[in-house]
Amino acid sequence: MAAKNNAINKPVAVSEDLEAIVGKGPLPRGEVTAKVWEYIKKHDLQAADDKRMIEPDEKLGKVIGTEKISMFKMTAQVSKHLG
Repeated sequence: MAAKNNAINKPVAVSEDLEAIVGKGPLPRGEVTAKVWEYIKKHDLQAADDKRMIEPDEKLGKVIGTEKISMFKMTAQVSKHLG
């Protein structure tokens, strides 16, 4: 069982652009990831032809860029907004 103080559970600062999606920080990384996915699904931002691809809207584009991006690369972009 994972320790309660591991990196995923440690609250981190969230950039202003990311706060617009996940809410006020600091938040644990795992919660940030869950909230980003919640936002993606709520706003239907997964590509119809390939659910692994994300088509960002204006708000999410400020965090991950405006181009279509794979969910794997998206995680790296989101990490840049965590402190």
